[in-house]
Amino acid sequence: MSTQLPATNSSGYNTPDSELESIVPVHPTAVRRPNYITVQSENTVYTDDHITAKYLNRGADVVVSDGQFTILPTVKPYEFQTTRKVGKTGLMMIGLGGNNGSTLCATIIANRHQMAWHTKEGIQQPNYIGSVLRASTVRIGTEPSTGKEVHVPISDVLPMVHPNDLVLGGWDISGLPMDKAMERAKVLDYDLQRQVKPHMALLGRPLPSIYYPDFIAANQEARADNVVPGTDKQTHLEHIRADIRRFKTENQLDRVVVFWTANTERYSDIIPGVNDTADNVLAAIKNSHSEVSPSTLFAVAAILEGEPFVNGAPQNTFVPGVIALAEREKSFIGGDDLKSGQTKLKSVLAEFLVNAGIKPLSIASYNHLGNNDGHNLSAEPQFKSKEISKSSVVDDMVDANRLLYKPPVLGATGKAAKGEHPDHIVVIKYVPAVGDSKRAIDEYYSEIFCGGRQTINIFNECEDSLLATPLILDLTILTELLTRVKYRGEGQTDFAPLHAVLSLLSYMCKAPLVKPGTDVVNSLGRQRNALESFLKACIGLEGNSDLLLETRIW
Repeated sequence: MSTQLPATNSSGYNTPDSELESIVPVHPTAVRRPNYITVQSENTVYTDDHITAKYLNRGADVVVSDGQFTILPTVKPYEFQTTRKVGKTGLMMIGLGGNNGSTLCATIIANRHQMAWHTKEGIQQPNYIGSVLRASTVRIGTEPSTGKEVHVPISDVLPMVHPNDLVLGGWDISGLPMDKAMERAKVLDYDLQRQVKPHMALLGRPLPSIYYPDFIAANQEARADNVVPGTDKQTHLEHIRADIRRFKTENQLDRVVVFWTANTERYSDIIPGVNDTADNVLAAIKNSHSEVSPSTLFAVAAILEGEPFVNGAPQNTFVPGVIALAEREKSFIGGDDLKSGQTKLKSVLAEFLVNAGIKPLSIASYNHLGNNDGHNLSAEPQFKSKEISKSSVVDDMVDANRLLYKPPVLGATGKAAKGEHPDHIVVIKYVPAVGDSKRAIDEYYSEIFCGGRQTINIFNECEDSLLATPLILDLTILTELLTRVKYRGEGQTDFAPLHAVLSLLSYMCKAPLVKPGTDVVNSLGRQRNALESFLKACIGLEGNSDLLLETRIW
């Protein structure tokens, strides 16, 4: 007599349950923890609604005269007020059905339902490894009895939305249902896809998106079967605004973060009278000007709806008029381009070499990948957008050390106007066979002591979407938090929101968008330090100090 197998051994296509759900614990990066950090200080006040903290911003004014530096230390008092309640948050992605969008949805669902799956290495549990906020820690002090440093997860410093709680939605020019989009991406293990498929099917099809063929590669046309009809860009703007409002209302959301994770576009031409001011960019949309890109249209829609917009691709979505509009509307924007692999490593290694007194003479970067991102980047205009965002990553490190590099020459043109700089090239090739498994090869050729030379070669292989997806989560979670933080300076009565450009997102971005008139910081260490210091300031703690004075003195 045959033995009937239990129903739990189903194929998975007709059940959303994991057979391993009860035996695998929640991963530490996905655990929910209460807000257990309390700062006992006259500088920090907790109420049911807010955390209010006093902070002294210490700096220095430097006057240079006849080669002499005169330094005047400065101290400016501020107060930060953070709303403690984390509102119900939605994430609307443009490119929802792409590799990043489908992978993010599937992995959040896997974490929600604690779906463990079988791989050739054994049982794999869902987690948020790769997320700076969920999987890394920050030092908050020392334990008096032992003198040992105490570290906590970054996500525990202030109240932040848990990624499992994000309400997911968005747009895509491809109308493939989300379960089929996940299969098309070929990113996740089959056994995970099998279990998550019924849940992905419930997400349905992405909303129709905006498609202007001139802005992305011609090879994407075959996917464009789910587009908002017509060519009137003002009508398209109103359509997207209505989508955002409906998504927010239907899901009873307090906040919607709109996120571009779709194809890289070509750069938009900056044209006086078209996209240089807030009013001009709105008029250009009304007139359906050819240089208004889809990503700019989505950014304007989010801004006018009062919802934050993050650009995860390298194109110049934020033309001057869009930045001005965000400032005028007091709406938040951030970007550009997810910094996941090669560029993140470059921002660390270049800084290490320059800070070590070694002079990089050339940096040559080669990539090949076979996913749809690589397919789109095989077109020259789209590659140029990526090349620009990848190439600027070492600029501030070079500018900080004019002992190694000659400074710009006043009145000069060409290279002399920028100053001495390492030769820097970036190559990206489309190789379909490797799929989402991206290969990155870098050579750093440097001058060392007394005319010597040093060559460092790095080979990096990574699953592109599995590095990028946690960054989308970090950018979304951090953006939502920053909408709840206000500040006031000395003499100010009311608390005000942060500047519209969220430069604190820089750690996750290749080409960080910063407040107009301020310098870009590409150094990964400085970006991380700024983020940690800001979060600490919001609870009344001093920024990071590695002085460790108690270990240096008697």
